[in-house]
Amino acid sequence: MAMGKRKRRQESLFITADNLPRSDGHPFYQKLNALLGEAGFDRWIEARCRPFYEQDETRGKPSIPPGVYFRMLLVGYFEGIDSQRGIAWRCADSLSLRAFLGVPLDQATSDHSTMSVTRRRIGAEVFDEVFRFVLAIAEEKRLLAGKTVGVDSTTLEANAAMKSIVRRDTGEDWQQYVTRLMRADGTIAADDDEPTAEEVRLYDKKRKKKVSNEDWVSKTDPEARITKMKDGRTHLAYKAEHVVDLDSEILLAAEIRPADHADHDTLVDSVIEAKINLDEAGSDAQIEEVAADKGYHADATLELAADLGLRTYVPEPKHKYDRVWTDKPAAYQRAVVNNRRRMARAKGKRLGRLRSERVERSFAHVCDTGGARRSWLRGLEDVTKRYRLAAAAHNLARIMRLLFGIGKPRVLQDLASLVWLTHLAITAFWRVLTTAVCRLSFDSGRFITSAAH
Repeated sequence: MAMGKRKRRQESLFITADNLPRSDGHPFYQKLNALLGEAGFDRWIEARCRPFYEQDETRGKPSIPPGVYFRMLLVGYFEGIDSQRGIAWRCADSLSLRAFLGVPLDQATSDHSTMSVTRRRIGAEVFDEVFRFVLAIAEEKRLLAGKTVGVDSTTLEANAAMKSIVRRDTGEDWQQYVTRLMRADGTIAADDDEPTAEEVRLYDKKRKKKVSNEDWVSKTDPEARITKMKDGRTHLAYKAEHVVDLDSEILLAAEIRPADHADHDTLVDSVIEAKINLDEAGSDAQIEEVAADKGYHADATLELAADLGLRTYVPEPKHKYDRVWTDKPAAYQRAVVNNRRRMARAKGKRLGRLRSERVERSFAHVCDTGGARRSWLRGLEDVTKRYRLAAAAHNLARIMRLLFGIGKPRVLQDLASLVWLTHLAITAFWRVLTTAVCRLSFDSGRFITSAAH
């Protein structure tokens, strides 16, 4: 193959739309559009969002149709884009995504500012209903089991820096607070000038310190909480909690809470939310078994779950001494002992393995490859809106995978490459085989001719 050279070229004046190049991902988006169209998504979402829109466009930029707006949020998950600015740029740049959104080639796609206005305009309950709409699709396709669920949580980095925290009682920022401590213990005199940032840093490095959510709050995002991230950093964050159907790996609930809420305090609330979502989706499935890690083990939590008819499979943390039940109700002891017996069985160990595999996989898809690990929005409501749509996109991906075998457009591109490599391998093998057969036939004919002579 000869090497080509880049040259200045005169672009064609006219080109038909069917000759425009498309990526390998566009068959996936065509299938996804067909799935949404079959469920009547656009008619439903337009009727649901009509109260949030003005009836006549009189000022400002043209609004985004609700079906287009929610599809743009789905693109964020499927393309692994975490910011609205990145989503808007990608939709404007891709012909395949334009076709998915239904935006003609002679019109511009919406920018990130219009997406922000639309997000603030539409109520949080609509995002919950879109999530349940996708669950209804899964129920219609008979993909939901809903009997056994796994629960786990992870942290999402908030759009606020630790430098933005101030004292709740005095309103001092970190440097002002450390400066006051330096004056109080005599490191600097009361009438001295303000210390430099380097002096404050060195003093702060040597002293024992603790940053508590009871004492500190972020000025930029007051609802974010100080916590330790998965990589060990201390950061302002939110907590995302998943309730996953362990049979189909479909998310039944995806809740966002402040990061300082303990796991054992939110377990039952998340499972109840999953039950509500199943009922709203028209499913008859009833959650009966709940598997979680040992961070969810608490006497009151296990007793409450048992009172609601839930069988828990939660590993018990190791205690230095034997448990003493004289100061606690008998119902607590009964719930803990029953949970311990269930975990000792083979089924308990199997459900523990399934939970660690499939719930963690949902976090990998939504947070890591889906672009939801770092939030660029502020406030619990806005973060919940964005994350709830990422969870709905994850469920659509699971439905697509269970129905068609492909759950993401990038996987489809890898499949196309695999098919092409397989085609090349089969072609090469056939060429070698044909050559060998022809040579064998030629040698056999020459041997027969020699024998006749």
